[in-house]
Amino acid sequence: MSNDIFLPPSGRKRRLKRAVLIVFFLLLLLAAALAAGAYYVWKSASGPADAGNDKQVNVSIPLGSSLSSISQTLEDKGIVKNAMLFKYYVKYKGEGDFQAGEYVLSPSMTPDAIMSSLKEGKVLGDGSLAIPEGYQLAQIAELIAAQTNREAEDVLAVLNSEAFIQKMMTNHPALVTNAVMNENIRYPLEGYLYPATYDIENPEKPVEEIAEEMIAKMDEIVQGYSAQIKASGMTVHEFLTFASLVEEEATGKTDRKKIASVFYNRMKANMPLQTDPTVLYAKGEHKDRVLYEDLEVDSPYNTYKVKGLTPGPIGNSGIDSMEAVLSPEQTDFLYFLASPAGDVYYSKTLEEHNKLKAKYITNAE
Repeated sequence: MSNDIFLPPSGRKRRLKRAVLIVFFLLLLLAAALAAGAYYVWKSASGPADAGNDKQVNVSIPLGSSLSSISQTLEDKGIVKNAMLFKYYVKYKGEGDFQAGEYVLSPSMTPDAIMSSLKEGKVLGDGSLAIPEGYQLAQIAELIAAQTNREAEDVLAVLNSEAFIQKMMTNHPALVTNAVMNENIRYPLEGYLYPATYDIENPEKPVEEIAEEMIAKMDEIVQGYSAQIKASGMTVHEFLTFASLVEEEATGKTDRKKIASVFYNRMKANMPLQTDPTVLYAKGEHKDRVLYEDLEVDSPYNTYKVKGLTPGPIGNSGIDSMEAVLSPEQTDFLYFLASPAGDVYYSKTLEEHNKLKAKYITNAE
């Protein structure tokens, strides 16, 4: 039998009060412990593996590496403390578009510095050429020119020369077809140079050889999806074109499979794709914001005026965007928009889309 029944009312109240206070302090201690734990995890994730260790470590990131495999490689090499923490830190930061290559990294580097190196293609040696995902032919020409002491205009002229294009059609017939010769296409080989890291030990190496290595790599990658491309009903040219649209719309926080689904849904509904990167490509400009006046540009690449895919790719695309086109998420979304913070919001109706636009775009200006 409980002793509480023999206590006067005032005694029971004091005992109850003490019990409540004890529970309250226990909850405070638990909250403090959780906060301290979260702070420790965050500090650990955002700090270097060993701030006092400047040892230079060679790290190889193969083509097609996933974020999980890259994180594990970095942990195995002692560059990051914990692969899982680094992986989630990268996702929190909205990063992850890392380039394959041979890197020199150090345990004293912060995760932000590591991400910057992997994203920008800062690789070992002066003879490496890193081509980022989403780069356009003119940008690739500039990179090749800088690496080989040539003029970008001269490199671009070679890439667009009829002789080189015909040679690529002969050497890589499954990839480079007559579709690239469409009169509406700006650059025939746009989107056909695979984004990766290439070795250029000799700066005098002919542009044709450098470019063909990139095209051969794209041929190899695309052939791995040949059965899926055929099953989709698309040609290789259409596949690369579609993938380039997804690539150009994607950010570190974007689900490419959802973007691909929006494009599929709009084409099925006979709606124009209305994707801003095609407008910028049509205008030949790179800018942060597309204005209403830009949407009026008269071009077969302007998806605000022309329905369906563009005549050809508007840049190169990586594996993630290719796979998104072949395996899109099944949704009813017809619209999406990216906030200034890089978050992407999807909607099924124009009314929903306009509300999201007012909330995340208009109000943020």
